[in-house]
Amino acid sequence: MSAENDSVLALVEAIKRKAPAFLDLITATTSAEFETAFNSILERAVVQLESNKKNLEKLDEEGLSAVFAMALTIPGLTVSQETNSNGHVDLTIEATYCFPMRKKLGEAKIYDGPVYHEKGLQQLVTRYSTGRECRGLMIVYVRKANIADLVVKLRKHMDSKLPLLQQGATQDYTLKWSFLSTHKHSCGDDLQVSHILCNLHV
Repeated sequence: MSAENDSVLALVEAIKRKAPAFLDLITATTSAEFETAFNSILERAVVQLESNKKNLEKLDEEGLSAVFAMALTIPGLTVSQETNSNGHVDLTIEATYCFPMRKKLGEAKIYDGPVYHEKGLQQLVTRYSTGRECRGLMIVYVRKANIADLVVKLRKHMDSKLPLLQQGATQDYTLKWSFLSTHKHSCGDDLQVSHILCNLHV
């Protein structure tokens, strides 16, 4: 093996040790691999938000989303606020080194009941999403007590109404207090949405 090959392997091993999430992102070849890699970064950002909830108590949706965007940003993952996609999207997440393009759109809301949640979901699915992006994100900042019960009630509401051409019941998700829904998009394809609830009750 050449010295050049040795140095490339050494670099890959160093990245694997020091930035495994980055390596998983840039080496993802399927949507499923990308979502798995992204989930580890997403969970870390949610945990950081929840562990600092007292410091974030006075922030509004925009302020919370700014903190969340910073927590999500790592080398290879660009997170921006209020980027245009048929309107100003709360969060746009782009994987810089991926081909094909990996882009996520996120709508963020402070939880105020299932109807308010559904309005945010409608913006994401029918207005911002073109159908080309990866799985969408609903980021929900929950300042009420008993987040576990709220998740159950929210899922029951969605599963009984099947809003926005929801395709069947919601599904369990990797992250705690979160779930998946699938909606028929106007492009003709199904669009999955991750509903990520963050416990910010003080």
